[in-house]
Amino acid sequence: MQGKILIVTGAGGALGQVVAETALVRGARVAGIDHASSQTAASADHIDIAGVDLSDPAQAKTAVDAAAKHFGRLDALINIAGGFAFETVGDGDIATWQRMHALNVLTALNASRAALPHLAKSTAGRIVNIGAMGALQAGNGMGPYAASKAGVHRLTEALANEWKGKVTVNAVLPSIIDTAANRADMPKADFSKWVTPQELAEVILFLASDAASGITGALIPVGGRV
Repeated sequence: MQGKILIVTGAGGALGQVVAETALVRGARVAGIDHASSQTAASADHIDIAGVDLSDPAQAKTAVDAAAKHFGRLDALINIAGGFAFETVGDGDIATWQRMHALNVLTALNASRAALPHLAKSTAGRIVNIGAMGALQAGNGMGPYAASKAGVHRLTEALANEWKGKVTVNAVLPSIIDTAANRADMPKADFSKWVTPQELAEVILFLASDAASGITGALIPVGGRV
C-alpha cells in the first residue's frame, strides 16, 4: 500500500474505519467519504469528506473529484458504504427494498462511475466492492438486503468486463461481520464463527494492491467458519 491513494466509502463505519486505518499504517494516503464523519484521526495522509449522500450521483462525483484533486490522483476505490435491513417479503414495506437498493447498489455505482476516469489514469487502478455471502442464497427475512447485494455482485462483474485491462474490479462477500452492533443484535450467537473487520481488511487491501493485478471480476467469500 506504500504510496497508494485510496478512497474508502463508508469510512465512518466499523469496517470502513479498520480498512482506512490499516491502509494508512501501510503507507497509503486515504480519503474517507461518508454521510457521517470518519473516526480515523486527521493527518497529512488522511482527509475526511463528510455529509455525502453517495446515492446521489452529483454528490458522489463532487466528493470523488475532491479527493482525487487533493491527493493529485487516485489508485483505488473501496466501496464499503451500505446498509442492512431484516424484513420478510410478505410483511415488509416496498420502501425497504428501495432503501436497500439506494444504500448498497447506488452508492457503489455512483462512486465507481465517478472514480473510473481517475482510476484509468493509474498504473494499477482498483475497485473493491462489498457484497455478501447472504446474497448467494437468501434466507428468511433477507430478501431486500440479499437482492441489493446480488446487484452489487452483478455490478462488479459488469464493470470488470467493461474495464478489463484498465481497472480491476472485484468484490469480497463477508459472512456475518463481528461488530459491536451485530453482537448486540445477536447476543446468543457464536461470535468466533464470524469474520472480523481486520480479516476483511486484509483481503480488501490485497485486492487493492499491485499483487492482485491478475484478479478481476472475482466474488470472494470471506468468513463462514464451521
